[in-house]
Amino acid sequence: MRNRTGNNPKRRIVKDALPDMAARELLLAHVRYVGSGHHKIYPANYGLGRTNPRPTSSVCDALRPLPLAEATELLRQGVLRAMFSTYVQDGFPKYIWSVSADGTVYEAKTHPNTPGQYHGYPLEKEDRMCDEVKAAWEARC
Repeated sequence: MRNRTGNNPKRRIVKDALPDMAARELLLAHVRYVGSGHHKIYPANYGLGRTNPRPTSSVCDALRPLPLAEATELLRQGVLRAMFSTYVQDGFPKYIWSVSADGTVYEAKTHPNTPGQYHGYPLEKEDRMCDEVKAAWEARC
């Protein structure tokens, strides 16, 4: 599988004037992790009829199946720590980042056609966002 083309320079974690916890909880009430067959080898419990990973897409379950509950919790923790982008589509950040217990950095992304519904994938270590996400994650614990 080829590495996905990452390092989008428009990706930025919100830094100044972090939303207060009430705003984060309101956002959390409206976001949902849905997954995508383009980033899965194993459909696990996502309700996906089939998977079809793109050659240029990261696969979130390449090392192990990632259950929906775990992916949902990663998204939840990303929102609670304000680990999201400032770019907003219909009131939703385009990106939400999180770090798993084993140190894997995940990026969740929404699409303009389905705002608030996110699919995610691990970032390669070479992606400049990995170090930035890890540093912000630790600072916001």
